[in-house]
Amino acid sequence: MTIIAPRSRLLTLVPVLPFTGLTIAYVATNSATPHPDASGAAVLAYTTAHQDLIHLGAFLLLLSAAPLVLATGLLHRALRAPAIAVMGGALAASGLTLSALFSWTGARLPSSAAPESARAFADLAFLTGGPAYAAGFGLLALGLSIPVLMDTELPRWVGIFGLVIAGAAALSTLALVASGFTYLLPVVRFGGLIWLICTAVVVSRRASFPTESALPAHV
Repeated sequence: MTIIAPRSRLLTLVPVLPFTGLTIAYVATNSATPHPDASGAAVLAYTTAHQDLIHLGAFLLLLSAAPLVLATGLLHRALRAPAIAVMGGALAASGLTLSALFSWTGARLPSSAAPESARAFADLAFLTGGPAYAAGFGLLALGLSIPVLMDTELPRWVGIFGLVIAGAAALSTLALVASGFTYLLPVVRFGGLIWLICTAVVVSRRASFPTESALPAHV
């Protein structure tokens, strides 16, 4: 195994930074979105009055999926993580994409639409961008944390932090059956974001990648 130049290793940070910025921008844009327990009438009133804002938020959320996939691939390669990390990153990115599409579509409902339709689109946006995203991100955190804990060159606290995020993500999926677990979803989104930044930083400083000569001939 050959350690490549620091400039190349910094590539692990490149997709994490836009993912962070887009996530923060999305949350700020949608800070006034009605809660999951809001009535369909309240959701419809909000969406019809803030269509452009919701469309902007959906656009930001959709954009954030791409750098998450790139970050997953680079960190997976850097750490030689198990395939569960790639699967988790893909699931999380899919959740973001679907949530953006459901939000965008729900905002296009006319004011004369049935409140139940507005509530349905809001529920789909919440489920895909909330529990589904958390489930995928939890697998990503678990898959990347295992090799971090096994690598003596990397700080163990990053791996432990990732396992905590993975555990919180698993528990947050129980929001489907008990509303009390809904409060874990922001923990996964923001705590996971901090963990992802920390992981990218330590990997960019210490991780090693295989050189082209070290890869199989068919790659």
